Amino acid sequence: MLVIRLVSGPAGPDALVLPVRPGGPDSPDSLISPDSMASLEPGLVPTAVSIGDVRAEAAAVLPATRLTGAAGEVREHLRPGGSPARLWLLGVGDGEERDWRTAGAALARAAKDETQITIALPGEATAALRGLAEGLLLGSYRFRLTEAGKRPALAEVAVLVDDPDALAGTLDAARATAETTRLARDLTNMPSSTKNPEWFAAQVAEAASGRPDLHLRVRGPEELAAEGFGGLLAVGGGSATGPRLVELDWRPEGARTHVVLVGKGITFDTGGISIKPVPAMKLMRKDMAGAAAVIAATLGAAELRLPVRVTTLAPLAENMVSGSAFRPGDVIRHYGGLTSESTNSDAEGRLVLADALAYAARELRPDLLIDLATLTGANAVALGKRHAALYSENDTLAAGLLDAITAAGERAWRMPLADDYVEYLASEIADLHSSPAQGAGSVVAALFLREFTGDLRDRWAHLDMSAPSWSDDTHGELVKGATGWGVRGLLRWLGTLD
Repeated sequence: MLVIRLVSGPAGPDALVLPVRPGGPDSPDSLISPDSMASLEPGLVPTAVSIGDVRAEAAAVLPATRLTGAAGEVREHLRPGGSPARLWLLGVGDGEERDWRTAGAALARAAKDETQITIALPGEATAALRGLAEGLLLGSYRFRLTEAGKRPALAEVAVLVDDPDALAGTLDAARATAETTRLARDLTNMPSSTKNPEWFAAQVAEAASGRPDLHLRVRGPEELAAEGFGGLLAVGGGSATGPRLVELDWRPEGARTHVVLVGKGITFDTGGISIKPVPAMKLMRKDMAGAAAVIAATLGAAELRLPVRVTTLAPLAENMVSGSAFRPGDVIRHYGGLTSESTNSDAEGRLVLADALAYAARELRPDLLIDLATLTGANAVALGKRHAALYSENDTLAAGLLDAITAAGERAWRMPLADDYVEYLASEIADLHSSPAQGAGSVVAALFLREFTGDLRDRWAHLDMSAPSWSDDTHGELVKGATGWGVRGLLRWLGTLD
């Protein structure tokens, strides 16, 4: 993986990157009035460390590049016989963290054939460094199971700052965030010919091994049956690989707040007996992206030593078609005793989540309860491909999550928990109907989950992240495939708790 290191000088001999902003000359921001910014040509961003004559050359070349300074624009300028041999000009927009993240990802792709590059940062570099490092590490991500056809990748980036020691913690946070996001992407991208509940649990065990204050328990089918996890057993009953419940607990000494994270972990979803059409089934290896995100976020919390207890529950099952698969019309008894009637076996995610939420509320009793799930196609219908839908009755919790998600460069939108839709959950033969068909699919699914939160109903939030869990193209720090959505936002949010 790409190595990023902080240096105070000098620039390396191969390539130097200088940031460019829109609407400003080569002078400090304090000399530019807001009214005149829009009419000015793009200019070089003042950097913390002097880079000598190269800066003057870059300023002279800049008008010919036709750069606007928008985040992610990249131009290369060759300097035959010079040192450095190549000069890169990089648009960083308004210089916000999100702009540097976009710029870092664009640079990672544009400079993929370079061995080493040096990039000079401005004096106030905390936000710039975090965004740049995350962008470089996430934009350079590739998932392949074979070495054949792998493209060259940038190997090392030296970041030129005035005080490397002062920024070491910022780089560590960015690196931990990006590495755990990459782990979530790896888990989600893995084909289901390899990935099943047993395999997933083994990956968690390997990643958690040897980490202090991190505790793992994995329940297999026999334990799940003995303890009454009926939803997990029903959904996983049609597979040759039985279900698992992964419980990963980050338990630092002195933690005053306890958060439980729950993530949907359907390692492949055929739809069961209510089988999906082929176009809807071909990417169903991603139906465990919620579990991947919460596991990765917990590992990130341990890596960063965040002073908050985090218990993650990942209910894992394969929703397959066989003689032992659960049937439309079955009544399922969930953990804790509530029953649900399921007339659509393709509405399986809420069944495994219900077990985990009920277990968290009854046995773990945390301060806050959050679940992430690739739950409904209605998420994309309502909000498009890049936003998750957030549901919560707690305004403070919802606002905190949304702020953290936005700061981390992800997107979500709060949706209503419309109580008049609760009537859709009525069943003639069970406590609840888990798969009503009256519409408002994402809302109704959230209302169903709410029934299992017990006393934590007013301290619970649900994120339906089916749409943003996968990208169909490359943009910003995202590449085609799994996005790892939720890891960055959760880590930002957990970092605000104590």
